Amino acid sequence: MCIFKKLVAVIVIALWAYPVATFADEQRLTLTGSSTVAPLALEIGKRFEEKNPGVRVDVQSGGSSRGVADARSGKADIGMASRELVANEQDLFAHTIALDGIALIVHASNPIKTLSDEQAKAIYTGKINNWKQINGQDKPITVVNKAEGRSTLDLFLSHYKLVNSEIKASVVIGDNQQGIKTVAGNPYAIGYVSVGTAEFEASNSTPIKLLPMAGVAATVKQIQSRNFPLSRPLNFITKAPPKGLAKRFIDFAQSEAVHDLIAEQYFVPIGEHKK
Repeated sequence: MCIFKKLVAVIVIALWAYPVATFADEQRLTLTGSSTVAPLALEIGKRFEEKNPGVRVDVQSGGSSRGVADARSGKADIGMASRELVANEQDLFAHTIALDGIALIVHASNPIKTLSDEQAKAIYTGKINNWKQINGQDKPITVVNKAEGRSTLDLFLSHYKLVNSEIKASVVIGDNQQGIKTVAGNPYAIGYVSVGTAEFEASNSTPIKLLPMAGVAATVKQIQSRNFPLSRPLNFITKAPPKGLAKRFIDFAQSEAVHDLIAEQYFVPIGEHKK
């Protein structure tokens, strides 16, 4: 009888503990992926936590490819991708929370004011390797490229109809801040980063300059008016239609309750967008 009572007690404790563990899981969200989306998701997460005591939102960067892979494998409740889903990702669900663009940046002291698509492509493939070839200073160009797995790289290559093996990079960087710091610290560098992030940094005295594209200024305002040629959605990615806490968080991220957070990071708020 003693053994039987102990067994019953163990079963009772296990049954009592199971819903507690489930409840704890339901109060925690893990987001991984795009370094462009991550800072915004972090701020949205903080506000969501304030409005939902006991909820924890963990945000980790690592690139859009990680966000898609983690959402698909279940390592993350929500992936983050600063691009559209591609053909082999159509089993997933994208939830757009904002719009952004990608712009070429140079050091603020660089006299170059604009580059044609042909000139930009020639710089990145090594056909133009000195600024004097395009009426700049007689200095070699430091070409800053993005690492594999970054959606910014994929969008850049797609726009200029290039493959990454054609790029003659001097420096390979990861997130936007690395790109901005590299160009800000080198008067002869060129890179490409998020318009929103770059415009914010330039307005706060970071010595970089955003170059227009096809005669359109690289600004959040132009992205908002849908005029800027190289723009993209900032997406949350889920494996299935979201439900429970994940759905509540995504709905919150797409609501007017966070439009100020989106604008503060120089992204463009939009209405709800579902796959």
